[in-house]
Amino acid sequence: MRVAIVGASGAVGQEFLRVLEERRFPIDELLLFGSQRSAGRKYVFRGKEVEVNLLQHNDDFRGVDIAFTSAGASTSREYAETITKYGAVMIDNSSAFRMDEDVPLVVPECNAEDALRRPRGIIANPNCTTIIMVVALQCLERLSHIRRIHVASYQAASGAGAAAMAELEQQYREVIEGRPVTVEKFAYQLAYNVIPQIDVFTDNGYTKEEMKMFNETRKIMHTDAACSAMCVRVPSLRSHSEAVWAETELPVSPEQFAQAIREGEGVQLMDDPAHKVYPMPLFLAGKDDVYVGRIRKDLTNPNGLTFWLVGDQIKKGAALNAVQIAEYLLRVGNV
Repeated sequence: MRVAIVGASGAVGQEFLRVLEERRFPIDELLLFGSQRSAGRKYVFRGKEVEVNLLQHNDDFRGVDIAFTSAGASTSREYAETITKYGAVMIDNSSAFRMDEDVPLVVPECNAEDALRRPRGIIANPNCTTIIMVVALQCLERLSHIRRIHVASYQAASGAGAAAMAELEQQYREVIEGRPVTVEKFAYQLAYNVIPQIDVFTDNGYTKEEMKMFNETRKIMHTDAACSAMCVRVPSLRSHSEAVWAETELPVSPEQFAQAIREGEGVQLMDDPAHKVYPMPLFLAGKDDVYVGRIRKDLTNPNGLTFWLVGDQIKKGAALNAVQIAEYLLRVGNV
């Protein structure tokens, strides 16, 4: 089994290394690729140093079985043919191919079988915010079809990459020390602030991030449910949080949904408000699962539920989801 990681030096690339090692993914040879800036760097994987190769249009991917790519949409588009031309399965973490009809968009807990139909040899990893939401929503969909979704996201600095996390930490130090605040990775100072914009605005007033949640949810869950999102950057370091309001065709009680979460895959119930037990990003960074709490009836809708969830968007929202796709393909003998 030859596995490649493209974008090995980035936050998600580094998470790929940790997840592959944690889960003992079967690898005989690991190849790392990156830009000119990161080529030549060395990372330790399973006790051995692996050097980052320069990503080029050549035959470096001959014999590669699975390539995890996380180097941005433009790089994915440019190198997709180079990566897949010898039969490698490209599991892409960028937005490049997510809405292409001939590229499956996969969250294994929801639609693993879609990964088996990939005419271009590419499987798209969804947006991190969408991934952690649909894992929880799939448990509700099994009880009754979901008609509408409203969601407000509270997205950590890590969603903008490792440099953004470092900038947030730097901003806190600068504020405390009374120095000018560095603002490069965000539109405004994030420390002691929230920013109600993630990605650029589209013509309808929603941002691209918010439209991803609308479009990707439909494709992953094979649903006609509409999702209206408000995505907000908050000054936490890692793990995204979401407040979700969902309307189902038939009434579902909080107790029924809580039981579905207990029995669900990739989710855990953390819901005991009387004892102040609910998911929080500070305590859930690095966890595999999506955590759900604050489940209650929607006071405005007899067929509505509202709940709170937290998931590590670098892990489950990116690297882990991609690795789980690969594990599924291995399990069914489709690599």
